[in-house]
Amino acid sequence: MKWTTLTRLLLPVLALFGAGACDYDIANPNSPAVIGENPSASQVGAAANGILIATRQDQADWALDGAIFGREAFRIDPADPRFTTEMMQGPLDPGSRAFGGDHWLEPYSAIRSANDLLAVIGTASSLTPEQQSATSGFARTLQAYNFTIILSSHTQDQIPIDVGRDASAPPAPLVTNAEAWDHVIALLDQGASELVGDAFPFTLPAGFAGFATPITFRQFNRALRARVAVYRGDYAGALTFLTESFLDPAASMDLGAYIDFGTGAGDVANPLAVSSQTSENFGHPTLETQAQLQPGGALDQRFLNKLVKRPPRSGGTTNTDPVQTFSSDLGWIRYPSPNTPIPIIRNEELILLRAEASIGLSDLGTALTDINTVRSISGNLTPLGGFADAAAALDELLYNKRYSLMYEGGHSWIDYRRYGLTGNLQAIDRVGPPPDVIFPTLPVPSAETQPRT
Repeated sequence: MKWTTLTRLLLPVLALFGAGACDYDIANPNSPAVIGENPSASQVGAAANGILIATRQDQADWALDGAIFGREAFRIDPADPRFTTEMMQGPLDPGSRAFGGDHWLEPYSAIRSANDLLAVIGTASSLTPEQQSATSGFARTLQAYNFTIILSSHTQDQIPIDVGRDASAPPAPLVTNAEAWDHVIALLDQGASELVGDAFPFTLPAGFAGFATPITFRQFNRALRARVAVYRGDYAGALTFLTESFLDPAASMDLGAYIDFGTGAGDVANPLAVSSQTSENFGHPTLETQAQLQPGGALDQRFLNKLVKRPPRSGGTTNTDPVQTFSSDLGWIRYPSPNTPIPIIRNEELILLRAEASIGLSDLGTALTDINTVRSISGNLTPLGGFADAAAALDELLYNKRYSLMYEGGHSWIDYRRYGLTGNLQAIDRVGPPPDVIFPTLPVPSAETQPRT
């Protein structure tokens, strides 16, 4: 599932998005020329598409790794035991781009691509001022999203943010995690102010259907801003941003923005679309044992929609002591087709973010309404009558975020970690030595922390 470093870096860059994407001619997709001053409309479109292509590089891998760290998934791969050793027991290797040092290079590549476009968009004489502004808003929004992946997987300090420098300039300084999150907020807010006009000077891929104009793309921007506000404990702000997003309890829970995959010529298939019966990717058994019951006794419909029974497989050490091994008989059907997109953010999450912000503001009534909406529509569960207290509301909120957003981008790892509740995820599958652990963060890659000149 994890590719070699070279393949992982190059495969997504070899292709443009499939149906609905722009079909720009990039002469050398492996080393595309940096966009120059006064770019044409087609060059701006190619650069914008390139940001999305770069963003796609880490999407599936982040969904898998985040699920492993958040105990939603196992990858029991005899060919590479690091999925069950390094990622579940440690130590995490900061020198490995594919494991401990992951979720850094790829999102920074997308951020740098956006910087290249931002540096020259103001000189694009073929575009109107509104088109220039909207393009800037698009680029800053995607930059912010990629920074959230870096910051969600690296919770410590030593994060560079000033990465738009010339290659000959001194390295960007390392800043605190808090400063980096402030930078994300600034990018999203500036991007929102720039998303004006009737149309972008380029076509967005199918995954952004419904968000393909500057005004509607701003709703996507505000949705990301609401997520960041909740992460930062700004609950009042989150409620404001949610009113500016695409949150709609009456709409489909799947309404949202997605990263596209495809099987067309030159495209990239979703690597999580593997056999539910024979692949190395497994669901964590606690997803079944902790699932609530529908009326009649069936498990939470979200579990049934995403996982099925399969032949069991054991992983762990070769020690015959059963406490040194683990097993699963759950296979993933969350991404049934190589063309299935991976969500960036969906309406279902926005409703639960509003519930989370309401809990943070002690408004348990509003939280109950939103949680019951998701429980009923997505889980086919009986609505709850109320919460005994805020702690009970939070437990139910986290349960619903876990089952609604599983295998979509590390949500359980992020959420339970924020509240200091990772122990609720049943971290210990093997008691060791060494024991299984849930890591609070990935290490900053060693290349970033070595002495610089």
